Amino acid sequence: MAFGVYVHWPFCAAKCPYCDFNSHVRTAIDEDGWVDGILSELDWVAQHQSERPVVETIFFGGGTPSLMSGKSVGRVLSKIAALWPMANDPEITLEANPASTDAARFADYRAAGVNRVSLGVQALNDADLRKLGRLHDVAEARAALKLAMANFSRVSLDLIYARPDQTDAAWREELNQALSFGTDHLSLYQLTIEPETPYALLHRNGQLQIPDEDIAAGLYETTQELTQAAGLPAYEISNHARPGQESRHNLIYWRYGDYAGVGPGAHGRVNLGGNRTATAAIKLPERWRDTVAKSGQGFAEQVAISNEEAAREHLLMNLRLAEGLDLAAYEQRWGARPDAAKIAALTQQGYLTRDGDVLTATPNGRLLLNRVIEELLN
Repeated sequence: MAFGVYVHWPFCAAKCPYCDFNSHVRTAIDEDGWVDGILSELDWVAQHQSERPVVETIFFGGGTPSLMSGKSVGRVLSKIAALWPMANDPEITLEANPASTDAARFADYRAAGVNRVSLGVQALNDADLRKLGRLHDVAEARAALKLAMANFSRVSLDLIYARPDQTDAAWREELNQALSFGTDHLSLYQLTIEPETPYALLHRNGQLQIPDEDIAAGLYETTQELTQAAGLPAYEISNHARPGQESRHNLIYWRYGDYAGVGPGAHGRVNLGGNRTATAAIKLPERWRDTVAKSGQGFAEQVAISNEEAAREHLLMNLRLAEGLDLAAYEQRWGARPDAAKIAALTQQGYLTRDGDVLTATPNGRLLLNRVIEELLN
């Protein structure tokens, strides 16, 4: 089974009002000190694994990992290579913000070993970028994308849709523009109002209106139509790629593989002491760092996952994929299958299809996937 490492860099130059990720703004950062903490936590995970599997993928997420220096990225990659055997062609992704990228920085990342960049553009409209709290404009996004594509053979572009007052015509124009850039991967996320964010407060007070469910569903369908026609079909609910250009790291999550998560707020699913274990690191960066200094790791949670819970998580993740869920492999792994009567009912309602032992969500099922999964699990 594929194994990946997720490294969380929690710092941003500014906090976006829609974001509920574990990201923090600090006026000064002791970068070497923070990297030391990440290296300690990597050490701890490797020492407590039942065995050390081959690392297939590494992902630097955040926060804004493109605020890290190439030297720091290189230190983390060298540590991982010293602790685990490495695949011959590991996928090494770094998330980048257009406002914190330049030619020298990208060259340093490439030299350190990064071979894939995910660029968080989020909108191709200056007014909406300002509303989203982004620090870049469209011209800067285009320049950063050009630099990324010149330095890396694999580049992903992120956009958010179903933004306030967004029309289908405007989204069509924007998405066609994004598709014209020639990246082989697009992550296209529907804006959701997350609790405890500035957007949530504005929404509660009636100061922020987002498209209703019907309009949002129409925008989703437009997304599928245009990406399919351009040769980048959805391989997951929000992710589109040319065949062979899917994010191998994210496929580990969706296929319910093992991954170590290190850094403040990072989550993992890894075999520790013979048990599949859910790990969650302390979110507040300073508290995490102090705990790592004392204990070698900063995990707030290390919870053994029962087979029943693991089977539920696997189903939840795997049905997001266009490839569907292999029921025979699922049963072999967990000793159980989803209820046949529930599968039959959801198939009859047009939410699932079954081809032999492969269970897949239909286009309608994807629109209501959370409800479909809830039906299967309860």
